[in-house]
Amino acid sequence: MRKKSDAGYEPEVELAKGARFTAASYDKTQKIAITAGKVTVGGKPGIAEISGLAAGKQDMSIDGTIILWLSIFRYKRPDGTTDHVAGWNISSPLKPKQTPIETARAFAAHINAGTRPYKAGAAGNRTKATITIVFTKK
Repeated sequence: MRKKSDAGYEPEVELAKGARFTAASYDKTQKIAITAGKVTVGGKPGIAEISGLAAGKQDMSIDGTIILWLSIFRYKRPDGTTDHVAGWNISSPLKPKQTPIETARAFAAHINAGTRPYKAGAAGNRTKATITIVFTKK
């Protein structure tokens, strides 16, 4: 959604705006920690670190899942229009003994396949992995 504004465009202010990046693990043994909690219009990535083998989803409850959240935000474009970026809640059910890199790759694949203005990458190994999310629309 774009709305025209007559106020001046300040690049340093607008490029610092972005989505707050938060996460939670509802798995007994696989954990997630946010190491960079804001995904900015100017290209600063949000980063989360995943560790531990997953106990996995055993029933229909939230147990055995990891959830990522990107908040809604607005920013002004150089042409004076204001863009509204919707929030995103991404849930991933875990399989028993799923490794951190498998979890990170699953989140990255979901984000990259989506229509939202974000791209993600996964890196790491069987004991520790990171997921990096960047804003891709300017």
